[in-house]
Amino acid sequence: MATAERAAQPTFRTATEADVPALVALVESAYRGEASRAGWTTEADLLEGQRTDPEGVAAVVGGSAGRMVVAESGGALVACCQLENRDGHAYFGMFAVSPVLQGGGLGKAVLAEAERFAHQEWGADEMHMTVISAREDLIAWYVRRGYARTGEMSPFPYGDERFGRPTRDDLQFELLVKKLGQPEGV
Repeated sequence: MATAERAAQPTFRTATEADVPALVALVESAYRGEASRAGWTTEADLLEGQRTDPEGVAAVVGGSAGRMVVAESGGALVACCQLENRDGHAYFGMFAVSPVLQGGGLGKAVLAEAERFAHQEWGADEMHMTVISAREDLIAWYVRRGYARTGEMSPFPYGDERFGRPTRDDLQFELLVKKLGQPEGV
């Protein structure tokens, strides 16, 4: 893991349309290209090209089924995540932490805020997410926070460059699930 700079305690808010360019830049920096290698969440060895685009982020920000959560520290946008309210459970996605702040507890704080919101505000009993199954280090991070591997896989969208250009042909997503309102894992 990269050595992280400590961020001040973040403040959370719902993203607005004005945040879209900064959100796209944050997500790209956390997962793609050389800048992403400053953190440990990079997908640069698995995928080239973009992770998201302004249209996709704007659709999440303007969507009625959920919200894009922004974490700010010292006046800067430093992390984000997408939450969707889906029939009794919440979906967690588009999670990004500034690469230079990864490993310092900011991601854990964002995840905790997302779980708190989904459980308290929406009454969601579970949080669901999908993670590229080849990302064993990332899956292990979620498991330590109480998420369970389900073994339920879904295909990677090969051929749709909105999600990047895979550098290997075995990518798929695994569903991870956590019961909300329960203590965090070790």
